[in-house]
This record gives sequence, C-alpha cells and structure tokens, in this order.
Amino acid sequence: MIPSFRKQFNATFTPDKYQTFLRRIDDTCGTHVQFRLSETPCFFPRKLINRMAEDGKELIRHLVESPEYRAKSEKSIPPEFKVPDESPHPMFVQVDFGLVRNAQGQLHPKLVELQAFPSLYAYQVTLAHAYINVYGLDKHLNYFLGGLDATSYRNFLRRAIVADHDPENVVLMEIHPQEQKTLPDFLLTEKMLGVRTVDITEIRKDRNRLYYERAGKRVPIRRIYNRAIVDELQRKDVKLAFDWRDDLDVQWAGHPNWYFRISKFSIPYLKHESVPKTWFLGKLDQVPDDLEHYALKPLYSFAGLGVLIAPKKEDITAIPPEKRSDYILQERLHFEPVIETPFGGTKAEVRVMYIWLDQLTPVLTIVRMGRGLMMGVDQNKNMEWVGASAALSPS
Repeated sequence: MIPSFRKQFNATFTPDKYQTFLRRIDDTCGTHVQFRLSETPCFFPRKLINRMAEDGKELIRHLVESPEYRAKSEKSIPPEFKVPDESPHPMFVQVDFGLVRNAQGQLHPKLVELQAFPSLYAYQVTLAHAYINVYGLDKHLNYFLGGLDATSYRNFLRRAIVADHDPENVVLMEIHPQEQKTLPDFLLTEKMLGVRTVDITEIRKDRNRLYYERAGKRVPIRRIYNRAIVDELQRKDVKLAFDWRDDLDVQWAGHPNWYFRISKFSIPYLKHESVPKTWFLGKLDQVPDDLEHYALKPLYSFAGLGVLIAPKKEDITAIPPEKRSDYILQERLHFEPVIETPFGGTKAEVRVMYIWLDQLTPVLTIVRMGRGLMMGVDQNKNMEWVGASAALSPS
C-alpha cells in the first residue's frame, strides 16, 4: 500500500529471515503457533487505518447507544446463556473491514463483520514487534492506535482485564485451552498480566462463588476474561459446574451478553456507507436469483465456519424455515488485491480492535492476507505470502 516500504521489503526479503521470524514468534510465545503467518507485514497509510478505526466506532456506537436496537437485540441472546448484570456497553469489540474499489475506482473499507468478543490482544503486539525487529524495518513504523505505545497499551489492557484485583483471582477462561490455536495469546496474556488460563470445565462453584484449584488449594475467582465461545460449548456438549444464568459473585472483563448483541445479528440494522447490503435470511420474501453476488453466513460462528460464498439455491432450501433467522444473506464483497507479493496481488482483511473503558478506544489491528475466496487460513492452504499479518504505518 505504501510503495516505498513495499518495494524495499520485497527486494530484501529472504526465506532465512522468514524462518528466523517464525522461530522468534514461537520462542516468545512459548509454544508453536499453529496458524500460518504471512512472510510480510502490511504497510498501510495512517489515514486509511484511522478511517477504518473511525468507521468502526460509528458502527459500534450506533448499536450500543440505540435503545431501539438494544430492545431488538434481546432476542439474539439465547435464554440459557443470558448472564445477569449486563454492562451498559461491551468492553472488547472487533470490527473487520475489507478493501474494495467503488464505482470511481477509489479504495474504501467495507464492513465484513463485527463482534463484541476479545481477540488476540497480547499476541498481536508480539507479532507486529517481531516483524519490525527481525526484518530490521524502520523503527518509526507504528502498530498501536489511539495514541498508545507499548507501556500505555500494557497498562490499558491491565485496567481492562485485571482492574484492581490480585491477578491470581483473575482468570482467562477457555474451553480446553491447550487444544486451541489461540494458545499463544493465552500464554502471552499470562506473561503480560500475571493472570492464569483456566479450562472452563475445571471451574467449580460454591454457593454463588467460583473457584479453581491450584497446587491443592482453592483459588477464588473474582473476575473473568472470557474466551469461551458459546457455539463451541454447544458443538462439544461441554458440561459445566455453573450455569450462565446464575447470580454469581464475579466480575466480567467483557460481559458475555454482548457476544450476541454485537455480532452478525447486528449488520442488517446498520446503515452506513461502509456496510454492505445485508438481510436476515428468514425475512426475505424471495431469494435472489443472482446468488453468485452474495454470501450466506450463520449468525454465531468463528473463523469462517459455515460461511458460503456464492451459495446455491439448494444450500438455502436445505435450511429449515425455523432456522433461517439464524443466518444472514449479505452482498458479496470483492476485495481488491492491494498487497504486491512475489505471487501477485494479495487481498487483505483488516480487523480494528477496540477496548471500551472510559471511552471507546481503537488500540490495535490484525491483518489476514489471502488469495482465496475467503480470508481464513483454511481457505488459503498451500499458498505463500498469505496468512496472519500486522498493519504497520509511519508514525
């Protein structure tokens, strides 16, 4: 995107540097990163990143500050997963954008999806820093947003996750964390903040309090940084010692109800130039004939699970009528291949990451590069110069 940086990087890249980069990431994380890392960072103009950050803020505020939407989104929360004492706004929000060309040939960001659920807040800092350090890039390239730097970001994240508690009483809660591809982020969160990653199946309840066991003793849980995704709990039929509906003596670093309220469920309610046309499948009077121009997406899934690009009529008719309200049909986005690589132009999807404490603040970005129909790693197998990356911009 910034020709001078791109030209210099491509000219000086070597496979040995990339292998050094991969080793550095694994060593820093303390485990092997299982998803593919791109050979290159992405060099984006700060103006473009700021535009995405501002567009995302507008979309989030439109939803959170609307009493009408708040009422409509009640039905998005399954009764069995409705947690008491909901916060007035989400703490962690992600907004994903793809870059497309408009009718005038200008690049502009279009919403892919948004989610009020934590992302890789510890890992992404490590990834971006490793690109700069291992490849010897310009030290003035920056990856923080919101006026933050390494120290202020760490302090900000600590306020969000730990607050004023002893880190021993704060847990990162996940389903079988050692089996998750996001384990590197969990380990780095532990290093950064001193909190422990605890398997949700190992959390116990005593009256209205939760605890976990460590070295043979009970450790009370005062605050939970939740990373357990509901659809995975259901798919794996995970049994818990507590009920989400319980009135527990615990704080949430990111209240779970917002996972449902701000999600693909939200997109049909958004009106903004960055938002593609989107409908609830169950509210469509007639399915379009030109389905090659649309994408079919389940409301609650991660990593592209269940998404169909250019679905067939039979894909839609196979969904029972009572389940169609759990899907959206969205105008298909044709990402522009803006990153020049040795394998040709490559597309990029940019995730803007927010933390909402005193105010809604963009803090970091995540980039996924690809040349397939979708941007996930599973849709870009056996390719080079694709995968997870970082957005770097001149300060």
